[in-house]
Amino acid sequence: MFTLYCLQMSTPYRGLRASDMLKSHKIPAPTNAQPQRPEGSFMESTITYGKPKLTGLKVLVIDDSKTIRRTAETLLTKEGCEVFTAVDGFDALSKIADHQPDIVFVDIMMPRLDGYQTCSLIKHNKVFKQIPVIMLSSKDGLFDRARGRIVGSEHYLTKPFTKDELLGAIEAHVGK
Repeated sequence: MFTLYCLQMSTPYRGLRASDMLKSHKIPAPTNAQPQRPEGSFMESTITYGKPKLTGLKVLVIDDSKTIRRTAETLLTKEGCEVFTAVDGFDALSKIADHQPDIVFVDIMMPRLDGYQTCSLIKHNKVFKQIPVIMLSSKDGLFDRARGRIVGSEHYLTKPFTKDELLGAIEAHVGK
């Protein structure tokens, strides 16, 4: 606003400092006070609704595919989650102990320790058995889903999954 005022001033004021112009024209000096916004203004709405819903939620994504890990990590980080990733079940077990995630997504087909074995180990541990485990697989068979339930998984997502499916699984199983 002040810049616009100075540009509109006539030529005789060129060369004067801004403080001299303020004194000579009795223009109030700018303050550091923030402008008052009416309640319900656009800015207030943006701030209110722009916060991620899952802020601070710790999520572990276990998959041998870097693409799946990065996709899930990107989607969940944008929602405010703290995301940890692991390439296999052995790597995951140490990360579970270190970070104590609120929910775990685990791929079924992985080298060394597969998703069924990883889920079973989590669910048989006194400290970590309450953590919801969501199985991820490219297979959509009834047998695979049943086997996942037998080892203790709460949900089953078929890859490729959508953002809504991923977030829906979290909302359905975290905070029960």
